[in-house]
Amino acid sequence: MDSWAGGRSYESYVGRWSRLVAREFLAWLDRPADAGWLDVGCGTGALTEMVLARCAPSEVVGVDPSPSFVEYAAACVADPRASFQVGTAQALPVDDAAFDVVVSGLVLNFVPDRSAALREMRRAARPGGTVAAYVWDYPDEMQLMTHFWDTAAGLAPAAAALHEGARFPFCRPEALHALFTDAGLENVEAQPVVVPTVFGDFDDYWVPFLSGTGPAPAYAMSLGDGDRAHLREALRARLPTEDDGSIHLTARAWALSGTAA
Repeated sequence: MDSWAGGRSYESYVGRWSRLVAREFLAWLDRPADAGWLDVGCGTGALTEMVLARCAPSEVVGVDPSPSFVEYAAACVADPRASFQVGTAQALPVDDAAFDVVVSGLVLNFVPDRSAALREMRRAARPGGTVAAYVWDYPDEMQLMTHFWDTAAGLAPAAAALHEGARFPFCRPEALHALFTDAGLENVEAQPVVVPTVFGDFDDYWVPFLSGTGPAPAYAMSLGDGDRAHLREALRARLPTEDDGSIHLTARAWALSGTAA
């Protein structure tokens, strides 16, 4: 059900909100200038762009398993300090101890072997370097997705098993902390990051679900026209809508940081 085919469609669905989280995440990390950064699961380049804009890095290398995302990121991020390549989090195509800061944004929950990914991130970091990541709080406070899946499950109970809150129950600080420490990282800290997700109208919320990119959009597009229309109207009735038609939600992510020994 997970589909990650299109960079542009991902931007309209989640990318625009992930940029807000990336900004707060980097302010929390507060890494010094001239550091070498590795962005694991760089996607469309949202986190890489924010590192370039706010952290004065010497370089940022982005790695992602999706060729289309790597192509999109390379086309959109023109800064010569940035480069992108295809590769997986579980077998990073980089040398040992090559980076001062190794980060991952909104990726760990989709990696089949998260422990292996964190060990790879630690391997890529220099001794004393920073390894950090953030994931959406799917079980509790990723409201744009929670409304979708709760509505979908109300119409078709089988959809409950696809709910990202059910699929990714570890996206909480205690479980994430354990993953980091089990990977050999030290001085592990957790931080919530909450950002507004404001939609101009219902279409601004709904249309990205028609892209097919991501678990919820893939589910929406797997439905027949009639069932998808029922889901659309049930969501329209459920969402908190202001008098001007706008929809004001919030999204929480959990950020973790550790030190490579």
